[in-house]
Amino acid sequence: MTGGGLLVVGDVVTDVVARHGRTAPAHGTDTPARIRTLPGGAGANVACWAARSGCADVRLLARVGADSADWHRDALRRAGVRCLLTVDDDVPTATVVALVDSAAERTFLTDSGAVLRLSPDDWSPSMLDGIAQLHLSGYLLFAATSRATALLALREARRRRIPVSIDPASAGFLAELGADRFLTAVGGVDLLLPNADEARLLTGLPEPADAAAKLSLQVGRVVVTLGADGALLAAGGAVTRRVPAVQVRGAVDSTGAGDAFTGGFLAAHLTGADDASAAAAGCRAGAEAVTIVGGRPGP
Repeated sequence: MTGGGLLVVGDVVTDVVARHGRTAPAHGTDTPARIRTLPGGAGANVACWAARSGCADVRLLARVGADSADWHRDALRRAGVRCLLTVDDDVPTATVVALVDSAAERTFLTDSGAVLRLSPDDWSPSMLDGIAQLHLSGYLLFAATSRATALLALREARRRRIPVSIDPASAGFLAELGADRFLTAVGGVDLLLPNADEARLLTGLPEPADAAAKLSLQVGRVVVTLGADGALLAAGGAVTRRVPAVQVRGAVDSTGAGDAFTGGFLAAHLTGADDASAAAAGCRAGAEAVTIVGGRPGP
């Protein structure tokens, strides 16, 4: 696959990143932390990392609250992303509090806000004009209105024979939705990008390699991210490649590392890279991401 743009249909979030440097915050009292408010959201992060990784035409469809729409639009434009944002006057932009511990691992507290109100009325088939890849953020599948919008985009992309990728986005929300419902919704997509926990949830299998192989019988190709252990590629019911991670010194925050992998992977794929080379590009982006506070690339 070469040429053409990337359309991400997903989420824009205001991230409040609290790096407390402990195993867990102290209960019932104060815990010192370094706190920053940053633009985020899985879909928006993927779009920004794809632009950073060399994709010249990256577009993002998402819904934001009027409270911070201008701030988010400006941040996306500066990152090289073409904004297709709907402004919600009734509900604020989604907010995530990311608690980051001494190992740079994050735990999220999520207020979905305007994300799950992305409506079929916000969608237009013309958004796919000139697009060579559609990427869906799995967060949209966790509520009826946004799920209808994501599936509308998916059907139109299939009609135009545009490849579709999706990441499950959240093991916690995925468990609430149910694996069967998720897999029914995304059946037949070209590329599924779960992390190891999401792959286990979707299959009930404890080993990521077994889970990847099983999932690849239900979708075209599967890439399971394994953090510091790299990534697994699977197709046709078998693992086809293991791609090593890039070693990192001085990790500070794992927020958005999976989104960085996805953005790097898709940007490379759009230039004609095979899956193994694209996964290597994704690993490089993910390694950079954990050295940055927040989910977006640096300036």
